[in-house]
Amino acid sequence: MTRVFVPAVALAIASISGSSAMAQATADTAVTVKFGGFVDGYYAYDFNRPRTLDRAFSTQPARHNEFNINLAHVEAVLSGARVRGRLAVQFGTSVQSNYAAEPRVGSYSGGDVSRYIQEAVVGVKLTPSLWLDGGIYLSHIGSESWISRDNLTYTRSLIADYSPYYQSGVKLTWQATPSLTAQLNVVNGWQNISETNGNKAVGGRLDWAATPKVTLSAYNLIGNETPDSVDAQLRIFQGGSVKLVANDRLTLMGTFDFGMQDLVAETGRWYGTSLIARVQATSTTALVARVERYADPKQVIIVTGGADAFKANGGSFGVDVTPAPKVLWRTELRALAGSNAVFPRRDGTAKSNAFIVSSLALTF
Repeated sequence: MTRVFVPAVALAIASISGSSAMAQATADTAVTVKFGGFVDGYYAYDFNRPRTLDRAFSTQPARHNEFNINLAHVEAVLSGARVRGRLAVQFGTSVQSNYAAEPRVGSYSGGDVSRYIQEAVVGVKLTPSLWLDGGIYLSHIGSESWISRDNLTYTRSLIADYSPYYQSGVKLTWQATPSLTAQLNVVNGWQNISETNGNKAVGGRLDWAATPKVTLSAYNLIGNETPDSVDAQLRIFQGGSVKLVANDRLTLMGTFDFGMQDLVAETGRWYGTSLIARVQATSTTALVARVERYADPKQVIIVTGGADAFKANGGSFGVDVTPAPKVLWRTELRALAGSNAVFPRRDGTAKSNAFIVSSLALTF
């Protein structure tokens, strides 16, 4: 009886071990793909009433006195133990505005098609704490998202609109500890899919959850941003943010960015800052306010089209309502006041600009 029992037990153990190994192998290679999308429609009224209906110095909202789509995208997100990826295609007035400067170099580049690619990125897990991703992906810079749903305010601050939203390259992401993430990026350049010179830009990011309520972030990007036909002009950009979730109702976030670039005979510097407060007044209603400043005396980043440079202070106030799950209705009044008359209006230019925008967005 023993002779029969021992082989039987051994066979059972081997069978269980084999099943466990197969299950582990299946778990390592199994992937899931989820499909979804987002639609953000809006109406905006600019009190300067720009003649062309295009609003200056803002990608969101981009048009005046017009019902339109700010951003719509559909996506496929792949998730696995060792592989990940996202493919998202998009359109909208913010896309038209933000990708307007996408360079065309040669016959096979330019924004005609690439603007419709929000992300096309694939990643592989190198170690339990290290991922390598490559493709076209959303930028590592800043504290505000390209997708309005994910931001504290509907409109994006000047420092967000005038730093990269997207980039093309590769990145290493290291989860150093449960609260500390580090990232290294090598990309074609400052918000461009098509390469404009023989150099690459390098940038990093650190995110540290110092406490369950406080998150500190720092990010940078360094690279030559001029074509090979002219002398190299090194651009150095550095920024950081602090986000405080004080309680279930109050969230605060402060951001500061600074940059410098070699010019022909001097160095151009610019900086910007913003402070946002969001209060969840009820389960379905939130109030949000922002103050900000941006200054670019040498017109390195913001080109006004004239001799006067962009230097402005701003403020906004908004009301967010969630009338149903996955539906977000946001209304915001925003004003900017500058040192120079750089804001377009119907009969010329002005030193200030104010507008109101209302958006209805659906996530599916």
